[in-house]
Amino acid sequence: MDLAEIFRVIRRRWYVLLPGLLLTAGLTVAVALLVPVTYQSQSTVVLLNSQKATVAYDGNPFLSSQTSLTGMADSLARNLNSDDSLRDLTSRGATGTFEAKLADNAQGPLMWLTVTGTDKAAVLASDRILTTYAQDRLDQFQKQQSVAPKAMIRMTTVVPPQNPVAQTKARLEYMVMAGCLGLVLSLVAVFYVEARRRSRTSAGPEAPAQAAAGEPVAEQTMALRTTPGWSRSADIQNATGPRAGRPVVSVAPAAEPLDEEPTHGQRSHTGQRDR
Repeated sequence: MDLAEIFRVIRRRWYVLLPGLLLTAGLTVAVALLVPVTYQSQSTVVLLNSQKATVAYDGNPFLSSQTSLTGMADSLARNLNSDDSLRDLTSRGATGTFEAKLADNAQGPLMWLTVTGTDKAAVLASDRILTTYAQDRLDQFQKQQSVAPKAMIRMTTVVPPQNPVAQTKARLEYMVMAGCLGLVLSLVAVFYVEARRRSRTSAGPEAPAQAAAGEPVAEQTMALRTTPGWSRSADIQNATGPRAGRPVVSVAPAAEPLDEEPTHGQRSHTGQRDR
């Protein structure tokens, strides 16, 4: 089936395709209404070396960077993603989905703190709570290890929590999936109806064709059963002619002469009878 034949089938079965397209449009609108728009806010923080470690750099923490800070940032991110931290954030009034991880392609102990939710204002407030909670959690770790205050790793915010941005990718994906599914089902229904109609059309003339093909056989049978015309004419002539009422005598045809030559005795008898 080529492309032109497909368009002809669609045009011929438009009454099947049109309801399917309407249902597809309704399904897409329903997905757009039921799937809410999500918003996302993100902040960026960095871990700095302690005051004691920056004495050689006149107290400038950005000039003193150690690989241990990156390891500490990874440990802090894992702790912020735990269930205990989630409960603490919820108790502080934060809502939504939280994520803490090392910044992509970072050349230092940079962390991304991200909050996702459906309420734009609540997402921004939750990201601020998460940023503050990360600082408190870092201090709590070091206090548990009895680290001196001047030797504690510090944290500072590089990028404050940003205004939430609508995340429409997931919503568009659901809408596209609903539209494609409805369109495919509509086309399947169109070609299913077309196949059923064609099968019925091809099966309909088959019985008349069989009857037409069998009609000469019936006629020939009737012709064989019917008395020939010359016989009927002879019967009518015998019934209406001058010999009507007399019994008809059937004369058997003369026997065919035998091809075999007569025996000697038959020859003598025949010769005597001739004489």
